[in-house]
Amino acid sequence: MAVAAPTPLGNSRGRFRWRAGHWPLLLWALQCLCPRPAEALVEGLYCGKLVCYDVLGVSRDASKAEIARAYRQLALRYHPDRQREPDRDGKGAETAQEKFLLIATAYETLKDEETRKDYDYMLDHPEEYYSHYYHYYSRRLAPKVDVRIVILVTVCAISIFQFFSWRTSYNEAINYLATMPKYRIQATEIARQQGLLNRAKEKGKSRRSKEEIRKEEEEIIKDVIKNKIDIKGGYQKPRISDILLFQIVLAPFYLCKYIGWYFWWIYSFNIKRQEYGEEEKLYIIRKYMKMSQSQFDTLEDHQRESFLERQLWIKENYELYKQEQEEELKKKMAMDPRWKRYRRWMRNEGPGRLTFIDD
Repeated sequence: MAVAAPTPLGNSRGRFRWRAGHWPLLLWALQCLCPRPAEALVEGLYCGKLVCYDVLGVSRDASKAEIARAYRQLALRYHPDRQREPDRDGKGAETAQEKFLLIATAYETLKDEETRKDYDYMLDHPEEYYSHYYHYYSRRLAPKVDVRIVILVTVCAISIFQFFSWRTSYNEAINYLATMPKYRIQATEIARQQGLLNRAKEKGKSRRSKEEIRKEEEEIIKDVIKNKIDIKGGYQKPRISDILLFQIVLAPFYLCKYIGWYFWWIYSFNIKRQEYGEEEKLYIIRKYMKMSQSQFDTLEDHQRESFLERQLWIKENYELYKQEQEEELKKKMAMDPRWKRYRRWMRNEGPGRLTFIDD
């Protein structure tokens, strides 16, 4: 039967003409460039060249109970501790150990449903060579514990440590303020006005020692300081909402709040050209100074008022203020005795000085 030649690719002389008989040649070239193994059993995957079902002596339809029963019988039979005597070749223990490892590998492969499903798919589809490698090593190298659980436990541990660390710092600040005469006298006066220290003398069996009374008065003074003094910054009172766990949970809310505030700022001051309020002015000044909200809150009221009086929310005024602060800092350093000693040492004993050493 004659086969009609296909339409030539070109009409010029000497140009290659594609014919139907060239298709086998193309397929042969593709097979040479992209070879695929003809069999599914490959060294390095599962049981290697052996079928895991044949290693345990069960069929592919075997249940979990049958696989576990076959594994226990073979494990008892080929356990290395029961094969200590060498055979004729002197390798009885080594052969038993290799056999035991093969049995354990077959059982680990077939006892898990997902791994067994991948293995059965490899037996049925030997041509998908690279896919089998991927599934095998992805399951083998995958973490045994869910990553989400690890992240959650880590965040909770960090949050607990963070909260107790902040509380310790806050208690240290209260203890320090209780020793300062300025705050201690004020707290003692407030406690007396509230009747916390004006107690009648105790008599009889209920009478306490001076040490117990002193400890109680100390706790009262500390409580007054806690209620009357607002500590900010790194020693502020710890709050549950400030720890890492709650910050992560509330992150979407804060993000939406910031986006809404940002669009409000653009609409109010860039589009409508409204004048800045006091809070907006202080916000711009804080951004110019590159200070966080907690750092800015630690400033005295008269400092913030001076910022507003000098109109530091205007870029030119802030640049002038910054230059003045730098000049003032240079003057202070020039008048500082420690800085003078350092400059004297650099001039006389510094690394740039050349001396002759007498041996």
